[in-house]
Order: sequence, then C-alpha cells, then structure tokens
Amino acid sequence: MKLYVSIDMEGITGLVDQSNVFLQEANYERSRRIMTQEANAVITAALKSRCTEVVVNDSHSSMNNLLVEDLHPEAVLISGSVKPYSMVQGLDDSFAGAMFIGYHSRAGMPGVMSHAMTFGVRNMYINDVAVGELGFNAYVAGYYEVPILLVAGDDYTTTEATSLIPNITTAIVKKAISRSAAQTLTPKKAEQLLQEKVEIAIQNKHLVNPLLPPTQPTLRIEFNNYGQAEWANLMPGTKIEPNSTTVSFQAKDILEAYQAMLVMTELAMRTTFC
Repeated sequence: MKLYVSIDMEGITGLVDQSNVFLQEANYERSRRIMTQEANAVITAALKSRCTEVVVNDSHSSMNNLLVEDLHPEAVLISGSVKPYSMVQGLDDSFAGAMFIGYHSRAGMPGVMSHAMTFGVRNMYINDVAVGELGFNAYVAGYYEVPILLVAGDDYTTTEATSLIPNITTAIVKKAISRSAAQTLTPKKAEQLLQEKVEIAIQNKHLVNPLLPPTQPTLRIEFNNYGQAEWANLMPGTKIEPNSTTVSFQAKDILEAYQAMLVMTELAMRTTFC
C-alpha cells in the first residue's frame, strides 16, 4: 500500500495563532519541530501497518517547513514552491489512500486560524458546495479515485471532514476556543493519538469512498474586497459576478479548477488594502 500525506501547519498540536506559523515569527522554529514530530508519528504508524511507501508533501506557506534531517528516513518528502498542484503535489492514482495532517477549517467558519489558501478569501465553492483547502484537496484526490482515510486538526476541522467524507477517521489534537486560542494536547499525547488513528484508518480503508469531483466544475471564489476580485479577474476565463466580490471560472475538470484557484488567490493578494 502506497500512502500520500499532505501536512499543513495551522492544525498541528499546540499551534494557535500567526506567531506559530509564519517564518519571521519567534515561535516558528519550535512549530517546525512539532510539525516534523507529528509527521514522523504518522509515517511510523503507516509503515507499521504495512504501507510500502509513504510520500509526504509539505503543504504550508512556502512549503519548506518540515525538517528533512529529522524526518523518518523511510519517507519521501516533497518540499518547496512553486508547486503546480500545491498541497496535493505528487498525488496520483498510484496511491491507495491519502491523509491530511495539521489541517484547519475553511474560511468564514469557526476554528483555529480558519482560512482558505490566503486570508483574502471569504468563501470558495465547487458548483454549490462550499469548500476549503480540505474539501478542494479531497476533490483532487477523488479525481484519481484516492480516498481520504484520515484528517487531523482541531474539532471544527474534523467536523468539516466528516460532513464531506462518510466513514473517514479523524484525530482531534486541539479544541478551538476561538480563532486564536485552543485547548490542546501535548505533542507526545498527540503523537500517540495520531499513531492509533493511522492504524485505525488503514484498517477501515475499505469503508471510505473517494470524494468524486463534478465534471466540468464551476469554481467560485468570494474575496474580502472588490480590489481582490479585480486582480483575480485578470486571469483569462474568469468573470466577476454582478454586485459582488465573487469571481467565477468554468473549468474543464477539477485539476484545471485547482490551478485556477491557485492563480486567482495569488493575484488577489496583490491588493494591499483591507
């Protein structure tokens, strides 16, 4: 069994605000160590459960957060940016399952550091389904018929996962008090929980179906202000919906929709005013 692991940072144990997850902040180096330890817990449990290969994609910000020198030696690491498929780079139909670790809830919803790709996004939709990073990435996995076996993060993230993917295994490593505060496990306790949940998720793999994306999906992104929508609209094929800050794009498949989302959100961040 070949396993794919996408690991973000906002949903990692003990991390509660921006001081933990940005390169220039004092707490960032500590956060990298905890993130790497959680990745190792997942890899160790996966190999114990007879996975033959574990590919880990660093999926936060500049995507070079994991300490490669401390990562489990049997793992394969995808690191750095720009990646054509960002948080799901390297995912294809050769994988028997995928796990999302350190994930967070979508923009506009409760949860620790909830957002969708950038802080300029208010909502994202595939057709009429509201998605965040979790849902969008799961749709890409579904394109390759790869089921999402485990999602780990705070309690709002796991609720979002179970609403999208029946029978998925989840691991709650912290409970949100607010968007920047949480009741959290210690790293050692979280590592133990993750190892237990990875084993359960692999045992229950047969109960989980891939989240199949719609064919020719319409991507709609609602931005926080009109200037962001104007920038996103510079991408060919997009249009700003009347009297709104929502930009839509008709895609040929979910892969094109995903890359369109990456371009639109990056362009939108050119706007410096709130």
